[in-house]
Amino acid sequence: MSAASEKIQPAATVSASNGHSNGDSSKPAAKAKKAASVKSDDSDDLDDYFFGPRDLDHHSKWPVFLRLHGSITPEMVLPLLFVGGWSSMITCICKYVHDLGVSTILLTVLGFVVALALSFRSSTAYERYNEGRKYWAQLALASQNLARLLWIHVDEREGEFAKKDLLSKITATNLIVAYAVALKHKLRYEPYVHYDDLKHLVGHLDTFASSATVPAPSTKKKNPFKTVGEFLGLSFAESNPRKALKTATSPLGNLPLEILSHLSAYLKTVFDNGTFKVGIYQTQSLNAITTLNDVLTGTDRILNTPLPIAYSIAIGQITWVYILLLPFQLYKALGWVTIPASIFAAYMILGIALIGREIENPFGVDVNDLPLDAFCDGIKRDVETIVSKPPPSTEAFVGRDENMCLTPLSHLGYQGWEEKSVAEIREALRRKPEHAFRQERKLEAEAEGRQAHPVGDASV
Repeated sequence: MSAASEKIQPAATVSASNGHSNGDSSKPAAKAKKAASVKSDDSDDLDDYFFGPRDLDHHSKWPVFLRLHGSITPEMVLPLLFVGGWSSMITCICKYVHDLGVSTILLTVLGFVVALALSFRSSTAYERYNEGRKYWAQLALASQNLARLLWIHVDEREGEFAKKDLLSKITATNLIVAYAVALKHKLRYEPYVHYDDLKHLVGHLDTFASSATVPAPSTKKKNPFKTVGEFLGLSFAESNPRKALKTATSPLGNLPLEILSHLSAYLKTVFDNGTFKVGIYQTQSLNAITTLNDVLTGTDRILNTPLPIAYSIAIGQITWVYILLLPFQLYKALGWVTIPASIFAAYMILGIALIGREIENPFGVDVNDLPLDAFCDGIKRDVETIVSKPPPSTEAFVGRDENMCLTPLSHLGYQGWEEKSVAEIREALRRKPEHAFRQERKLEAEAEGRQAHPVGDASV
């Protein structure tokens, strides 16, 4: 079949995300939203409210305090029910059996300790979240730079090598996108290559992951109690996020690193055949590869270095001791109001603790995790934009009459200024700052005039 008669089929970009956040704050595969799955406009699935990551393009008109999407409300249900029952029991004992109330001095002492613990938990969690976002910004920057360098500065030879060089450049730019997608899956403990948004990008590469046997999907019906427990955030119901790694029957390698090796091999080829000539561009391309490798190691460090378990245990114990002692300290002052007061205090304290737990690993599929699918789609669109047209020729865009070189001083196009002398062009350049200064002062005077004589003023 000739190239002209071939039909170009768009590659699927559906992400088979079935990973989890981490060992302490993971969300099960059933809760993971399929990144690019087609949703009906009238879908009322609860997944849209409680599961994520959050869609950055979504705009809500609800006040922030009334929004459900992004809240930790489901995980608060059972703890708050327990606190309500506990505070009710203590209040009833104090009212009808024996007064168990104690001095409120404990509120001050323990409250200070709890505040320090939660502040430490929140700050360390957000630091990891922010650092993860910075690494993905670095990834986007390096991907754009490398794609532009390869597309613009790698020459295409004439004759029989022209088509080969063009297809090689397209393949190399596709590997840049493949690296971002592979890194996303690696950070979500998805080590294979059969995912819909990845397999068409790396299927031609000789990698460990492509050679590994993909485990057959489980046909066992999920226990409804486990599903409910996962929804409510029960640790007993959460699955091990590293299950896919532990059940592998052959080496899985490191797919993002192997993709970088193939990109480096391509650079070596264009260096050797003379199509990538300028030394500074060669250095910049190698620096971009180094940046991509740095992103790989940095995100891996964030993923595999959570808050030490001793801190997590201690903070959890301190928090719950404080909450359980609240009814004893509040009863003398509040009476029956102790019950709602304890629940409200527990909501604030546990809410902050659960948010820190959720964002500790920013690469998972919680609502408040980083939207890695959107980041990968953005990189893909940027690379496709770069390679959508041949490398632009300077004469093609400089010599157009739509090129108004000296706007706003003059609306003459390129051809009009080409007819003038060099001295006239330089004189116009000299007058351009003065023209901009006068325009700025004119706008300021008009603004002052409107303020002095507003519309409708009887004195005007």
